[in-house]
Amino acid sequence: MTAPTYRLPTSSRGDYNHAVLRGAIVGESLRVGTVVEGVPLVVRRLERVDAGAAEQPPQWTLLWFEAADSDADRLAATLSEALDSVGGWYADFHSNSEVTVVFSGRVFRYPHGDRGERAKVEEYARSLGVPETQLDWAE
Repeated sequence: MTAPTYRLPTSSRGDYNHAVLRGAIVGESLRVGTVVEGVPLVVRRLERVDAGAAEQPPQWTLLWFEAADSDADRLAATLSEALDSVGGWYADFHSNSEVTVVFSGRVFRYPHGDRGERAKVEEYARSLGVPETQLDWAE
């Protein structure tokens, strides 16, 4: 059975306010003992799903959030330090014009729709063991 894909709801993806980031964090992707703080997040949806694969837990807690666009760099840095390096984890968020995909120790940014840059991020994700079904961050 393939893990289902989880994308931002359509109403959240195509109607961006220029000052808002929208994204998702899998609670189980955070290293044990890590605290994500210093970046105000508004949780818009909290969801528990069956989704894990490989070394990941079978159930995930998804935190769908919004943050100020001005906090993008700080949020990316904070998540990059907080994400577990084992299990192929990443977090992603989006502004009106840019996609940010964060891995433990590494941050990628590219303009919406830039297939070449997206392919580079997908290649990096695969090198970490992210399953194909999870290369599904929204554009």
